[in-house]
Amino acid sequence: MSLLGIDIGTSGCKAIAFTVNGEAIAGSRVDYDVVVREPGYAELDTMDVWEKVQRSISETARETRNDPIEAISISSLGEAVVPVSKERSILGPSILFIDRRGEEYVDVINSAVSPSRLYKITGNSVGSHYSLPKLMWIKEHEPDLYRRSDRFLLWGGFVAYMLGAAPTVDYSLANRTLCFDIGRCDWSEELLAVGGIERRKLPEISRSGTIIGNVSRDVALKLNLPEGATIVAGGHDQCVNAIGCGVLDGGQAMYGMGTFLTAAPVYNHRVESTEAMLRLGLNTEHHTRADRFVSFIYNQGGCLVKWYRDTFAAAEHREDALNGHDTYARLFSEMPDHPVSVTALPYFTGTGPPNFHPDPSGSISGLQLTTSRAEILKGILQGITFYLKKSIEALPEVGAKITEFRAVGGGSKSDAWLQVSADILNIPFTRAAVSEAGALGAAIISGVGSGLFASFEDGVENMVTLERIFTPDSSRGDQYAPCYERYLSMEEIAEEQFRTMKHR
Repeated sequence: MSLLGIDIGTSGCKAIAFTVNGEAIAGSRVDYDVVVREPGYAELDTMDVWEKVQRSISETARETRNDPIEAISISSLGEAVVPVSKERSILGPSILFIDRRGEEYVDVINSAVSPSRLYKITGNSVGSHYSLPKLMWIKEHEPDLYRRSDRFLLWGGFVAYMLGAAPTVDYSLANRTLCFDIGRCDWSEELLAVGGIERRKLPEISRSGTIIGNVSRDVALKLNLPEGATIVAGGHDQCVNAIGCGVLDGGQAMYGMGTFLTAAPVYNHRVESTEAMLRLGLNTEHHTRADRFVSFIYNQGGCLVKWYRDTFAAAEHREDALNGHDTYARLFSEMPDHPVSVTALPYFTGTGPPNFHPDPSGSISGLQLTTSRAEILKGILQGITFYLKKSIEALPEVGAKITEFRAVGGGSKSDAWLQVSADILNIPFTRAAVSEAGALGAAIISGVGSGLFASFEDGVENMVTLERIFTPDSSRGDQYAPCYERYLSMEEIAEEQFRTMKHR
């Protein structure tokens, strides 16, 4: 038997089948594009993405005939919703969190609910990236779509629904809507009233790891799946990533090294320090292990490294692509071991906590005629780690302290990047053997829900393997200290510029 983990991202989807011992036996990835119909818009073409998700599932399932898929669960991006009918028909595109639509409703929410009240209900501060402002926009600007939609489903629940499950959402994804009462584990009637959204338009709520349906006969025939295979409620991608590298308890944190760097510390109890959390720009939401909670500390990561590759090594990348070589490995091998004076301010696109700038501008300073491209890459890695360092160091204010990071994602394949991270943050980094933690975490959740594992701990023990620990070098950490001070000075200047521009 095997367990199928499906990982739905902003730019691609993966379906990977694992044995109960965590061995990947088949997998498929399919990419798709973000659609920009107008300036400020950012959507997924739901029909196109669903077709590609089906292709990925079918290709993987076809290779598991000797190990039939017993159970399925899904990891997915948050916030974005899909409008569907009672007949499981797709009714429109899915508005992404980076889409500017909904910004005008932030003031409406702010005027109705104070920041402290909103945090006490949802564990979040207001922002246009959440589902609620997008739903308010749809209701006002596309009333026919709003009226015709039976439900607006988050992506994990949508894919499960199309496979045959009930229309549901788990706690962790519900947290991304700004409509969820984190204490009551139910939709907030107060916030739905503020947005003018009917409860019946939203999915039913289930805990991660509970059975929500079975694969239908028609879907089984089309996608090479066993009819009746168990569908288990999954979760928000960052939370599922944490499961996929064994991050379950307080003191541990997942460190996702993908398009964005995301540190997700785990709390054994909900953080009640409202004032401190708001000041630090931190959220609290349910982990996929529902008796635990997480925050997300994030900013640009792999997207800046990709920009560097495409800008400073475009010709080599084209040649490497033809010859099957890894340009990233080449570029990381060029980097010096020591800190560099090049300082990158990672504000190239919208920033994460604590600053949250939707339209900033990044910079690179300390350049000289003798500066090499390798030093620029090292400066970028330093800058993106420095950005997270402030928030990570502030966690003890809210009763949390990270003692270990578990690293996953494409960036975790780089020994050099992991060592830089460990040295700057002065925290050990452990690399998981399977970098595709979203798919593995979803497979673990499916095993828990179907009864193959007695608990999340049992699933992790059976399926997660850790590969290597990167221990901080204290002497090199001391060398980064003046670099960090320069970075903080640059950030302070930039923040003042952003404040000035905002008030013009």
